[in-house]
Amino acid sequence: MDKITLSRMQFFGNHGVFPEENKLGQRFYVDVELVLPLDKPGRSDALEDTVNYGEVFFRVKDIVEGKTFKLIEALAENIASELLHHYTSINEVTVRVIKPHPPFAVLFDGVTVEINRKQA
Repeated sequence: MDKITLSRMQFFGNHGVFPEENKLGQRFYVDVELVLPLDKPGRSDALEDTVNYGEVFFRVKDIVEGKTFKLIEALAENIASELLHHYTSINEVTVRVIKPHPPFAVLFDGVTVEINRKQA
């Protein structure tokens, strides 16, 4: 199946279990893979025959920057649900949320949650 992938979208959000995370916020990275047929837009060269990835970016931005979640698992689930609900041409979506600086004293580059959901 064909895919549209939006990689390393950067947003500032207030997600986390600790109150200071909700107050101060931090940067998050989000990857979204959309599985959908791209043969029709490939032939027609028409935006209305595909998913507008600029619009997808702003939908994800609204969720990451406009809501607060304790868990990045819940953030990923909300993004996947919104995209599948709004774009019925998407058969499947994979969402990766990366929290590059978790608030505890260990040395690693971050935490990533990846979920995969299919159209009902």
